[in-house]
Parts: sequence; C-alpha cells; structure tokens
Amino acid sequence: MSGQETKQKGLDGRLLRRIITYLAPYKGWVAIAFIGVMLVAFLGPLRPKLVQITIDRDIVTGDMEGLQRMIMILIGVLVVEGILSFVNAYLTQWIGQQAIYDLRTKVYRHIQRQPLRFFDRTPIGKLITRTTSDVESLSQVLSAGVVTILGDLFKLVFIAYFMFTLSWLLAVVTLAVMPLMLVATFWFKSKVREQYRETRKQVARLNSFLHEHVSGMQIVQMFGREREELRRFTAINDDHRQAHLKTIFYFALFWPAVDIVASTALGLVIWFGGLNAMTGTLTLGVLIAFIQYARQFFEPIRNLSDQFNTLQSAMAGAERIFGLLDKDESLPEPEAPQRPKTILGRIEFRSVWFSYDPEIEVGDDDAEWILRDVSFTVEPGQSLAIVGATGAGKTTTISLLLRFYEIQRGSILVDGIDIRSMAIENLRNHIGLVLQDVFLFSGSVSRNITLDNPAIDRQAVEDAARAIGAGEFIERLPMKYDQEVRERGMSLSYGQRQLLSFVRALVFDPCILVLDEATSSVDTETEETIQRGLATLMEGRTTIAIAHRLSTIQHAGQILVMHRGRVRERGTHQELLAQDGLYRRLYELQYREQEEALQA
Repeated sequence: MSGQETKQKGLDGRLLRRIITYLAPYKGWVAIAFIGVMLVAFLGPLRPKLVQITIDRDIVTGDMEGLQRMIMILIGVLVVEGILSFVNAYLTQWIGQQAIYDLRTKVYRHIQRQPLRFFDRTPIGKLITRTTSDVESLSQVLSAGVVTILGDLFKLVFIAYFMFTLSWLLAVVTLAVMPLMLVATFWFKSKVREQYRETRKQVARLNSFLHEHVSGMQIVQMFGREREELRRFTAINDDHRQAHLKTIFYFALFWPAVDIVASTALGLVIWFGGLNAMTGTLTLGVLIAFIQYARQFFEPIRNLSDQFNTLQSAMAGAERIFGLLDKDESLPEPEAPQRPKTILGRIEFRSVWFSYDPEIEVGDDDAEWILRDVSFTVEPGQSLAIVGATGAGKTTTISLLLRFYEIQRGSILVDGIDIRSMAIENLRNHIGLVLQDVFLFSGSVSRNITLDNPAIDRQAVEDAARAIGAGEFIERLPMKYDQEVRERGMSLSYGQRQLLSFVRALVFDPCILVLDEATSSVDTETEETIQRGLATLMEGRTTIAIAHRLSTIQHAGQILVMHRGRVRERGTHQELLAQDGLYRRLYELQYREQEEALQA
C-alpha cells in the first residue's frame, strides 16, 4: 500500500470522480437534494435584497402597509429556507450513508475474495482500518460534501450577482481581498493533504499494533514483556499524535487568516459605503444590504474551506481504499466452471510443484519450491495420512487441494476434474476441513456449527454432535446449543473447541474430510472420543489426515512420507516400518512413546 500513500496531488480530480461514482445508484435523490440546495443558496442572498427594498422603499417613505407586507415576505422566506435546510440535511445524509454502506460492503467482499497469500503479508489491523475508519472518512464527501460544495459555489454566485446589481463599486471593494484568500487557501491545501495522508498511515499502524498485541496478550504477559510493548505502543501512539497535531496547527493558522480577510472586507465596505452614504451617492438600504452581503460572502468560503478539510481527509482515505480495491489477487474462476452436484471423492495430485513466491519461474528447478513433483492418488472412501518433519510440505498439500493457493506446475484433480475448472465455492462445499488451531466466532454454539447456513436445521446439528461425541458436553452447558461462545471460543476448553470444529465440518456432510493435525493438542480422553466419532463419520468418505498422533496414522489405508517437499515413501504403517527408511526413523523418534502409552 505504500505506493498509494505517495501519490501526487494531481490525482485529486481522478479520486474525487471515482468517489462520486458511488452516488450513481442514487442520482435521482442527488438531483432532488441539489435542487433543494440551489433554492437555499438563492433564498439566503435574497434576504439582504429584501431588507434593502424594505428600508429604501418602505421605511424611508413611511409606508407602513408596504413594511408589513415585506416583513411577511421575509418571514415566509425564512420559513421556506428552514424547511428546505432540514430536508436537505436529512436527504444528503441518507444518500451518504447508503453510498458508504455500498462501499464498505464492496471492500469487505473484495477482502473475502483474496487468497491466503494476500493475508500472509497483509496485517489484519490495516484491513480493519480500510473497512472502518478509511471508509468513514468518505462519509461527509458522499453525503453533504459534493452537494454542499456546489450549493456554496452557487451561493457565492448569487451573492456576487446581487452585490453588482446594487453597487458595482462596493462589489469590487468587497472582492478586492480575494487574492489574499486564494493565497491562504492554496497554502493550506498544499500542507493539509500531506498531513492527512500521514495521519491515516499512523491510524493504520495503531490499529495493526493493537489487534496483534491484544490477540497475543497471553504471550506478552507470560514472558513479562508488558513494559517493552507499552514502550512500543507509546512510540506509535506518539507518532499518531504528532501527525494529528500538525494537521491542527495548519487549521489554527488558516481559520484566523480567513477571519482577518473577512473582517478586512467588511471594514472596507463600511468605510467606502459610509463615505458614499454621507455624500448621498449611496442609500442607507444599499449600505446595510452590503454589510450583510460582506458577512454572507465569506460564510460559504468558510464552508468551502471546511469541506476542503473533509475532502483532504477523504482523499487520503480514498487513496488507501482504492489501493486495496485495485490490487485484486483473487484466484481466477473458470469462464464455464464445472459444477458437479455429487462428488465421489477421488483425489489425484499429478506432478504438483508449488512455491509461496509467485515470482518463481516455472522452469527454475533450483528455486525454493515447497512441493516438488508431488504425485499421489486417493480412491473414494480411502484414507491417506501425510507425515514428515516440520516444513516438509504437509499442510501446503491440503491447502492446495482446497485451492487456497494456486500451483505453478502440474494439476490436482477431484473425480478426474481439474480443480481449476471447478468453481471455488463448489469445490470447497464438498470438503470438510478441521484445523489444529480452531477458530470460533462470537455467538451461540449452534451458530458456530452451522455458520448461519439455513439449510442446516437444529436436528441435523444435534445428530452430528452426538455422532462425534460433542453432544454430551454441549447438553451440560447452561443454554445448551444456544450457549453464547466468547470471541475465539475462549469460554470453552481446547478439547471442546476441537470437538465443535469436527461437528462444524461434518454437519455439512462433505464427501472429503481433511484433518490438519486435528487431534495433536487434545488430551487422551478427548482424542478417544474423537476417534470413536471419526470411525463412523469417515466411513464412505475420502479422508486426508496430517497427524502427529500414531492412532491417526496406523489406521490409514495409505501413508505418504514427505521430506523437503517430495514424497519419499508411501505404503501402510506396517509396510513402511518394514522398509527401515525415513518413516521408521520418524516412528522411533515421535511415535514409539505414543504406542507404548496406548498399549499401557
């Protein structure tokens, strides 16, 4: 994103036009709001004109009937202006919130489409900032911003028109200070845009740090790093404060400058107008009207300056939002995807090569490949266990099956269909995944199992829970299946969370089960519960298991032994032990104690 943070000011117009496109679905309402703002922009400058007519035509001549009539007209103008102002305020905010809703939805949908490679290198805090505060920074521009800016510009035009029709000399005197205003405005623009960009950058840093360290608070406290992490947070927080204070500094200079210029214009009007009024070349009504116009003229300029402030904040946020939206790394979907309604579960890897570095050339055999020429087949209903040392490529293998990443060479087939020819959603709907690190959302136990899928009823949830062995502990909860689970499931034990993850995967009735070290961190009693459930649930389903537990491995129909990205050995548990190769050494290092414990 850094490149987006250094864009030049010349892109303001392009960014603004792109922001305004989000108002297109509501262009009818925008037109109504614009008409209302135009009427208000006209009625405001009309009042001093009516005052001038009242003074010069009715008050000076003593026409009481005319005075009463003009007072009623002025009251009517004020009432209409007030009603229109209320309608405009509500309507423009409604339009803005609708557009913000659309934009925030688009950003979140875009994030959802990104592959795991994107999340591997993008801090979660930055994505939260893009979806929340960066989008919110566009709120005023999409609501009152654009319409109000146009309204203020037309108000300036109407004021200038009435001033020139009353006295071109005083109009020129009033506008004589405009060069000073333009100098102050352009100076302000050059400074504030840069500072708003810096402020948004510091907000993203702050959110990233907070998200990461609040999530990892257990590690911080366990190793006694509170003081060091507080020091780092204080430094980041101070950078944010300094960036914000610099923005305030420029506003503290700009607003008094505007007031001085406005007061200077008012003083010139009173001086020259007063002299002309005393010599009889200017009526009292015109002088009073010009004093009001001099005050009114700088009101929209102040508003425009304030809108410019909002616009600068929006430009900084827009750069970052569109920088995210323009960088789409989502995996390509086939133009005519194959969508099989049923899948038997035959899995085949054909000479698969993969690296997490997308820049690696296909023909570069010396590059850092995670998988090298991996080939294997799992027939429908069979089970496959993958073992190997850390970094051998076990988890990468199942990530590729689920198409979380795209392979560089070879092909992966399910029932003879290349997974790149299938719709990603359709592929994943047929696979149940259980990870070692279980993630539960805030909400009820039932919601964490169904993930709000309306096709899964309560009976199916309860049946799956009983089959996997989770029903017993769920029934003991105060609210049973409606029990609220705190963020990440911290109100449950690790074993309970793991059981829920099995129920979650199996309630969708997948034809393929993928277990990524799913029982490596549970106690023996919980593992026995899971194994009893799996014995029934794996029947008729193709299962791929990455496991550190001997009980998971020795019952597998086929075992792959991976080493440095290659399949070195394959066979059953007993066949691999007889080969006296990598598997036997791995068994002696990791599994012998487990086997002795099981026998005991």
